[in-house]
Amino acid sequence: MEFPERIYTDEEVRKARELIARGYRHRIRIRGSLGFRQKVRRALELVKTAGYIDFLRTYIRTIEEIDGLTQLRNADASIWANPYAVENSVDAASIFIQKAYSMSEYLELKHYYGGEAEKRSVEKRTEFLKTLKSKSQEEQVIAECERLLGLWRESSLAY
Repeated sequence: MEFPERIYTDEEVRKARELIARGYRHRIRIRGSLGFRQKVRRALELVKTAGYIDFLRTYIRTIEEIDGLTQLRNADASIWANPYAVENSVDAASIFIQKAYSMSEYLELKHYYGGEAEKRSVEKRTEFLKTLKSKSQEEQVIAECERLLGLWRESSLAY
């Protein structure tokens, strides 16, 4: 069985869920300028370091450069990212995990958008940053994880 080109109808979602349950993983494609592709590859290295690459490959098929707002395109299992979103490789890696988590909720037919869903996806993002911080050997990566976790702690006061 081949993974559906689009994941929009009930049948396409059912087929995608079935394949994922049997262990299907995407080979992530990166589309964009050379600089964009290099930065995404660096972020994917960090995803691998943290041990989240299979999770990402389960739910995301493509990471594509756009001139607009970074967003998850559920029906395409794709992340559309602007060049600014991948400038910081640690932050980009955490964005990718957050979007993959939202995609997982979409396929599980959970309420994947709105305040509570956003809160859950941010928790997954901070969990990723903590894991990356503990597994990385790179001082710059560890420091950036600490900085970003501090920013998320400060912003969580709004919840």
